[in-house]
Amino acid sequence: MDTKLTIYNTLTRRKEVFEPLHAPHVGMYVCGPTVYGDPHLGHARPAITFDLLFRYLKWLGYKVRYVRNITDVGHLEHDADEGEDKIAKKARLEQLEPMEVAQYYINRYHKAMEALNVLPPSIEPLASGHIIEQIKLVEEILANGYAYVSHGSVYFDVAKYDKAHHYGRLSGRNLDDVLNTTRELDGQDEKHNPADFALWKCAQPEHIMRWPSPWSDGFPGWHCECTAMGRKYLGAHFDIHGGGMDLIFPHHECEIAQSVASQGDDMVKYWMHNNMITINGTKMGKSLGNFITLEEFFTGSNALLAQAYSPMTIRFFILQAHYRSTVDFSNEALQAAEKGLQRLMEAAANLDKLTPSDTTTVDVAGLGDKCRAAMDDDLNSPIVISHLFEAAKAINSIHAGTAKINASDLAELKSVFHSYAFDILGLREEEQEAAASGGEAFEGAVNLLLQLRQEAKANKDWATADKIRNRLSELGFTLKDTKDGTEWRL
Repeated sequence: MDTKLTIYNTLTRRKEVFEPLHAPHVGMYVCGPTVYGDPHLGHARPAITFDLLFRYLKWLGYKVRYVRNITDVGHLEHDADEGEDKIAKKARLEQLEPMEVAQYYINRYHKAMEALNVLPPSIEPLASGHIIEQIKLVEEILANGYAYVSHGSVYFDVAKYDKAHHYGRLSGRNLDDVLNTTRELDGQDEKHNPADFALWKCAQPEHIMRWPSPWSDGFPGWHCECTAMGRKYLGAHFDIHGGGMDLIFPHHECEIAQSVASQGDDMVKYWMHNNMITINGTKMGKSLGNFITLEEFFTGSNALLAQAYSPMTIRFFILQAHYRSTVDFSNEALQAAEKGLQRLMEAAANLDKLTPSDTTTVDVAGLGDKCRAAMDDDLNSPIVISHLFEAAKAINSIHAGTAKINASDLAELKSVFHSYAFDILGLREEEQEAAASGGEAFEGAVNLLLQLRQEAKANKDWATADKIRNRLSELGFTLKDTKDGTEWRL
């Protein structure tokens, strides 16, 4: 397939031309959420980043199998090896079944992703549904001599692996760095080395999430799930593994070690990571009191928010920055994103109203090539957006009657603008959705009010005309009077 797409490979620390192992088929695995709380802005960024990649690969003509897991077991409270399982703890405190807790938050995550227009993955496996595959992975690592059993738990022997294969290739660390930054925690005496990580944990009597294994009744280590499920659904070698930068170490580093220790070579060709979202330069976190859920963004129900922000405003805000750069949240930045999104959506609406002329007096040539080049350059969505803004200026000038466009140029402009704004960036016109949710009755009611306003203006009843306009504005409508009538959007 003829493509010039380049992506930054975290493993090699450089941009590489994307060459799938089995083109036109592409295997892509992304670490999804741990479902013990409401989805937040930190969940939105990787979801939107890899949705952009998923959309673009499909637009290029690849057949993509996109696997995004859900962690519902094995993610412990203190770190990857110690503490209580987060979902089990919530279930104990709320007197619910762990899977009841998991399902509740899975549903809320799906609802938030749908609002953000994130396409569902091809497969969405749960860690708890793949215990057999994880036990098999542990058995293979043990058989190859890179793990050991201790008190019913199984640990990966990092020092032994490091001698043969080098532990730390992805994160750029060496074993001494890892040892110097490893915290002393209860239960470390089970390990040969503080850097060793759990492949299987023996469950304590009070631990309610447990499965039988050759070593003990217990549960898999957090790192095992992605390696086991990625191999099950994408094979021993697949193209892309992605997630947030906070997963590079230890999670993805451990995944590389597990794959090499079990099968003898690397499982993944390209490792991709999106950067973090900060608030006023500080990482978002519950303990810092700057934690905002997506539902709070959508409703405005958080003291840090000056207003509610629509799902598309959040999506556009994230896409305005390159996925490998930090995004710093502020109300001012989101309000600017809201205005920018409105400009693009108004241009899209105006584009559908344009009629061709005999000649073209605007420069729209090469828009598709410029957008394609930006996307091919490691998914440079900010540059794509800048090109769409330039196109929006041309569209608005044609709509205002100060410029012209011929039929062939108009068809090309419509195709490119819609492809990149809607199909690839995944934006959508939310006011049309609101109208659709009420059907013809919604649109009819708005048009009736605008008709009454026109009649009031014709009768020079300015007080009534202004009252209708002001009330509609308070409800979130934007009105624009033109020579052909009043245009409105929500």
